[in-house]
Amino acid sequence: MTLRLTVIDQTPVHEHYTLASAPMASLALAQACERLGYHRYWLAEHHNSIQFAGAAPEILLTRIASATERMRVGSGGVMLSHYSPYKVAETFALLAGLFPGRIDLGIGRAPGGSHLSSIALASPGEIPEHDHFPQQAAELCAFLRGDFPAGHPYAALACQVDPAAMPSLWMLGSGGGSSKLAGQLGMGLALAQFIAPGVCSPAIFEQHAQAWRPAGQADTPPRLLAVAAICADSDEQARFIAGTAVYRKMSAGRGPREALLSPEQVQQRYARMSSGERAEFDQTLGAMVVGSAQTCRSRLQAFARDFGCEEIGIVTVTHRFEDRLRSYELLASV
Repeated sequence: MTLRLTVIDQTPVHEHYTLASAPMASLALAQACERLGYHRYWLAEHHNSIQFAGAAPEILLTRIASATERMRVGSGGVMLSHYSPYKVAETFALLAGLFPGRIDLGIGRAPGGSHLSSIALASPGEIPEHDHFPQQAAELCAFLRGDFPAGHPYAALACQVDPAAMPSLWMLGSGGGSSKLAGQLGMGLALAQFIAPGVCSPAIFEQHAQAWRPAGQADTPPRLLAVAAICADSDEQARFIAGTAVYRKMSAGRGPREALLSPEQVQQRYARMSSGERAEFDQTLGAMVVGSAQTCRSRLQAFARDFGCEEIGIVTVTHRFEDRLRSYELLASV
């Protein structure tokens, strides 16, 4: 089975990189991944983080699109709850005109940061008490497609997007809550297995497809499965390197925030863990795609078969940039 591979880049702050310089690592990785044949390169949005430096995917993707030629570039995703749908639509209409046929707009409903950062992003207003994401997503699509019904207050607003250069529209989800909405709006669904592997199932893609067809969409519903993957020259080396990402995930929200730990530091902490903590660590590692190129290839193909998709998004968080680049190189080779 031949798969399309996409990079989901959270812009981690690697060893020897600061929060300010980490985006340059994303630029270098994107240029390398285009040479390696990756299909898309998506940038995530995180706020108030000491581990991830991508606070503005629309800015970083512009820099990356300028430095590449073929690969699609996009957001994975813009956290729409913080923003005006009209402003996001105008931004991506402009990007689509600058890079015709290469821009993807992926949106998500998560805050992408702490409660305090959400308050600051809403200033001088307040965080809405109710979930307005469905309305925001519908307005965003209508602005870009120019299909507000007659009499709608926004019908007179235009985004000046060339239909031939229309950005590809995607919705991000992890537990199925957005699948029906994405189908109804005619948006592709990017399913983040790496966020919630325990509840992420193929049935979510089927829910998307069931909503897609009654909405009058003629083509096949676009779907992408995003998984956490660490590939190295051997299974043992990959498991060692993956310790950074595993510890980051299992320690999220517990105690003071820390920069990404090195694999050596993780091993030291693993030795001091309780049996329950070690079991959680091992379970988190087992939910990831970790191993040699052949081991990862087999697991990715199994995911593609189980979820009925032909495109896999790869999320790779490592302490060293060189290990991350090597992982993407090895995956592309098989």
